[in-house]
Amino acid sequence: MKNIVVIGAGTMGNGIAHTFAQSGFQVSLVDVSQEALDKGLKTITTNLDRIIAKGKLTEEEKAKTLGNIKSFTDLKEVAKEADLIVEAATENQDLKLKIFAQMDEFSPEHCILATNTSSISITKIGSATKRPHKVIGMHFMNPVPIMKLVEIIKGYSTSKETFDAVYEMSQILGKVPVEVNDYPGFVANRILMPMINESIETLYNGVAGVEEIDTVMKLGMAHPMGPLQLADFIGLDVCLAILNVMYDGFKNPKYAPNPLLVNMVMAGKLGVKSGEGFYDYSESKKAEKVSNMFTK
Repeated sequence: MKNIVVIGAGTMGNGIAHTFAQSGFQVSLVDVSQEALDKGLKTITTNLDRIIAKGKLTEEEKAKTLGNIKSFTDLKEVAKEADLIVEAATENQDLKLKIFAQMDEFSPEHCILATNTSSISITKIGSATKRPHKVIGMHFMNPVPIMKLVEIIKGYSTSKETFDAVYEMSQILGKVPVEVNDYPGFVANRILMPMINESIETLYNGVAGVEEIDTVMKLGMAHPMGPLQLADFIGLDVCLAILNVMYDGFKNPKYAPNPLLVNMVMAGKLGVKSGEGFYDYSESKKAEKVSNMFTK
């Protein structure tokens, strides 16, 4: 596999494109608007500069990485030459099914179709194509260039050849692939999201404040960041979407999103991306100030 197409220039998509390009692959980054593409490429450049500042990359390697990425607004234009397409669009099932139908229509028969979905059924996504045996999940972690884990999720019809090719590809990228079967939330979010939801429940019930809950988990459980800060980092809208997928999939009330989370998303308090969630990010992205909503 040489020619890689990444659909979506947002947080996950630009990180995936960055990772493939830095590993020497030719990457076509696709989004619906040039503005989104420009923003994604700017983020990649900034992240490469951070790696250079740490002494782990040279200016020459940065230039080569950026040279490996081309941007497009038309999927049809680039899919015909693709060996692997990785979809990293918004976590919306209807949107993903539509995109996969297009991926299937525009790409050659040998092309593997992968999704970075964090919770939606790979089997369901594969059903939108005529090649479900070549559909697979590649769930990267954020930030993609740094985090080692990739969940490799097999749909009901995913072939062994497809799984083996994507598993090997993940290792070439310097990642640690983990085989996972196709159930709502997979492994990472099936465990992580209930913990975040329970943290919100703990806040909602007045057991402790935002900083106190995060401090307990950081100092008591050795987590690098507290669950409420992590929720802000992921995006509260994304957390809500994943919990809804698991609740719909399992019909188990333990996955039902807390009303506080639902209300915050409806109010547009989405975390870092909106400037406010459980913390106020108007002055710093480091979760140094609790949102006024939760101060005593």
